[in-house]
Amino acid sequence: MKKEFHVLIKYCFLKGKNTVEAKTWLDAEFPYTAPGKSTIKDWYGKCRRGEMSTEDSKRTRRPKEVVTDEDREGPSTEIIT
Repeated sequence: MKKEFHVLIKYCFLKGKNTVEAKTWLDAEFPYTAPGKSTIKDWYGKCRRGEMSTEDSKRTRRPKEVVTDEDREGPSTEIIT
């Protein structure tokens, strides 16, 4: 349902509604599932910046392994006595 709300928020933006009007309309139509004020403001900000896609942006993932300087240098050739 999340994507559908993104589409509806974009619709409100294109119709010239402000965020308060959009929130009021969404609350009236979807009283139990409407997105919060901050979500609507975030999506309005994206629309104002020209980001008209209704898809969520991809997030970078955490690397599977951490490479350290020691890993790059290879095994130590130092002999400890």
